[in-house]
Amino acid sequence: MNVAVVGGTGDFGLALAERLVEAGHAVAVGSRDAARAAEKAEAVGARGAANEDAVLGVDIVVLAVKADAALDTARSLAPAIGGTPVLSVASALRFTKAGVYPGDDPRSLAERTAELLDAPVVAGLHSLAAASLSHGKADGDALVCGDDPDAKTLALELAASVVSGRALDAGPLASARALEGLTAVIVNLNKRYRGHAGFRVTGLP
Repeated sequence: MNVAVVGGTGDFGLALAERLVEAGHAVAVGSRDAARAAEKAEAVGARGAANEDAVLGVDIVVLAVKADAALDTARSLAPAIGGTPVLSVASALRFTKAGVYPGDDPRSLAERTAELLDAPVVAGLHSLAAASLSHGKADGDALVCGDDPDAKTLALELAASVVSGRALDAGPLASARALEGLTAVIVNLNKRYRGHAGFRVTGLP
């Protein structure tokens, strides 16, 4: 599969790119800075390019920028992305002294991203962290949701190649509200227990 990882020079994006390369995918690491993208990509066996070039001619685009930049990035890349499926992995979170909470908007970032693009948007990988991916496949399962069957199939294939467990279909794109909220739960667990929590679904065949 040909994959573009937009925001691929960040900790999560680069770790994801490395795992995808190891799994045999052709990966383009995208960044606002093409030179930085090329430098980081070379270290993991991918190619680097400016975001608008990285998304051209791929099978799926992973939007791996930080949550506060996700919507602006999607809006700016909409013409270049066209109809290429997009996997949204970010979660809007509120950090407080009492703990980490989901964002204030009742809609998920994935749903809001879908409003900005002509492409089908799916959501997933919210239970994975850069630390979990940095040394190999992340322990646990990956959940993916979306309304477009073909885009979801691509995202599930991608997800299955970076986790030790399974990639599971979690339903329609509206389920991204729960998946993004799960990130807050995992961050709170990691802070409380000083670990790298994952997620595994039991009771399924």
